[in-house]
Amino acid sequence: MKKTILFTSILFYLNLYAQDSVEKLDKIVVASDLRDNKFAIEANESMSILDAETLQKAGTQHFEDVMAMVPNLNWSSATNRPRYFQIRGIGERSQYEGAPNPSVGFVVDDIDFSALGGVATLFDVEQIEVLRGPQGTRYGANGLAGLVYVKSKDPEFDASYKITGLVGNDGDLGYGFRATGALSDKAAYRLAVHQYNADGFRYNDYFNRDDTNKRDELVARGKIFWQANDALDFNFTFLKANIDNGFDTFNPENTFTTHTDLPGKDLQDSTGLAVKANWQGNNFDVTSITSYMNADIDYSFDGDWGNNDYWGEFAPYDFTSASFRERTHISQEFRFIGEQWLAGVYILDMSEDNKINEFYNGEVYKNLSSQFDATSIALFAQLDTKISDTNSLTSGIRFERRNASYADSNGIDVSPSDNMWGGQLALNHKINKNLNTYVTLARGYKAGGFNLSTSVPDELREYQPESLWSLESGFKGYFMDYQLQWNLSAFYSKRQDMQISTSRQTDPNDPLTFVFFTGNAATGSNYGIETDFNYQLNDNFDVYGSLGLLKAQFDDFVTTEGSFNGRDQAHAPRYNFSLGVQYHTLNGFFARLDTNGKDSFYFSDSHTQQSKSYQLYNLKIGYEKDNWSVSLWGNNIFNKHYATRGFYFGLEPPNYENKLYTQLGSPRHLGVSFDYEF
Repeated sequence: MKKTILFTSILFYLNLYAQDSVEKLDKIVVASDLRDNKFAIEANESMSILDAETLQKAGTQHFEDVMAMVPNLNWSSATNRPRYFQIRGIGERSQYEGAPNPSVGFVVDDIDFSALGGVATLFDVEQIEVLRGPQGTRYGANGLAGLVYVKSKDPEFDASYKITGLVGNDGDLGYGFRATGALSDKAAYRLAVHQYNADGFRYNDYFNRDDTNKRDELVARGKIFWQANDALDFNFTFLKANIDNGFDTFNPENTFTTHTDLPGKDLQDSTGLAVKANWQGNNFDVTSITSYMNADIDYSFDGDWGNNDYWGEFAPYDFTSASFRERTHISQEFRFIGEQWLAGVYILDMSEDNKINEFYNGEVYKNLSSQFDATSIALFAQLDTKISDTNSLTSGIRFERRNASYADSNGIDVSPSDNMWGGQLALNHKINKNLNTYVTLARGYKAGGFNLSTSVPDELREYQPESLWSLESGFKGYFMDYQLQWNLSAFYSKRQDMQISTSRQTDPNDPLTFVFFTGNAATGSNYGIETDFNYQLNDNFDVYGSLGLLKAQFDDFVTTEGSFNGRDQAHAPRYNFSLGVQYHTLNGFFARLDTNGKDSFYFSDSHTQQSKSYQLYNLKIGYEKDNWSVSLWGNNIFNKHYATRGFYFGLEPPNYENKLYTQLGSPRHLGVSFDYEF
């Protein structure tokens, strides 16, 4: 399959031809860069940017709808919406205990929502950037594998308003309102509010309901731009997300019918604030970014996936789990920006209160309260050296010191401190004004952590930071008078001190000393190829696609279960691809057909169960005229069943034999959307 896709892509590129009178593709500015004026073609790393038109035409409601268009990006569920992402096979896969230590950062308008991806709704979003590879200079400890950056649209001085609506076959009902305009001759505002409801594609036969896995998502954004004077401007951002989703997806039969008598929740009530100030001086500019985020997170599930009638003679059999988190994240960043240099400081204060309550047959199985606090300070610098008219060298470095403290009701009290560093060295060669090539050596890092189980011996309580070296080369360019935009990159990464969940029996003569813990137990190699293109064939047809090839393997990983050397890392499919064509006419009619797919992958690093490879098809047809549009859409139109998460354990009495249990992705999803701007 991989060879067929790659061969087809090569043939396609070799047979491209020019057409006259074709609308030129715009150059996109990278919002997540340390500078605010860098075009995507100038970036010395592999990235995908999904612009506003792509999000509107390919998506319906959430980042989940368009993720398949990004090479080597995967996600894991066991939640209602994707919270945890894997880039090039690296990233968390499930709810954590202890320190929130993501490998993939997730930022919305300069507000850090890492490990809280449910807020990534698409209404009034300008672009989503996915940066692949370590972000050691730019984002530090949260960017070991990469970064997802969501930028909403900015205020405009010309007044306008927009309403949008959506109706679908899963009980979908969405509606939104956006307004923008001038507050004065130097200030403008933008307000966007969107509400979305759906049933969640599950039927609970215990309650005879189809909404126990519901989606109830309210997101409001507000922005104000103020030009204080000729040299100083401010950007104020406010975000409120009330995500009150259910969580009822698993059952022993691996189907869409559930039996739980206590459906779970995937709730997130978040408030975010950011103030970005830009001052233009004579010799250098100063950027200040202040951000605040507070999130109340309620995550619960019915662990036995049944009820007493379902389990029959084995009842009572009832297990429930609920965790309640409150996270507060306050950060301040200053950047001092010269023509060819940049320096800055980043300060972070983060705290998280956590309560976990688990019950088995009415009795307390686990009752844990914990408090986590961390302060970080980072110094970073970047130097852009012009070697010649066509060659430039970018060198960057970041030093970060993190002091953390953790205490819980089980008596665990630890205060780890980490000194970490990362950076990059990149050589850019400009072949012409429309084609740039680069070679980049980068180092990323991830902070250490600790294990919470009281049975873990003291010498295994803490684990150390993980680091990653990456060598990448590629090109970005516009061809054929801007008809074709094409990016291609190849990378090789080496992971050191990988943080892997493993197990150990501390006393060979006592099986009760068998414990699971996270340790620096492995090294790994991650390498592959990434490409994407957008080709305007003529006035009516656009062809676009992406391809990610990945080999992510363990080089040295041995557990009590055996040797995993040479085995693929979890949630690292060896290929993923997307391909589509869009037809549009001058009178407003358009049609779009997309397909995407991915290879099988291991669900976990602790067992050998795998998903199945799959391919999905999406279709959208519509009409847009002047200030309104309407579209009919269908996602997964052939109703393909596929798994997004898998667990392998013993659930079913009386023998509790190990079995693979999977969470299924959404089946066929149909609907109609409309927009009206005035």
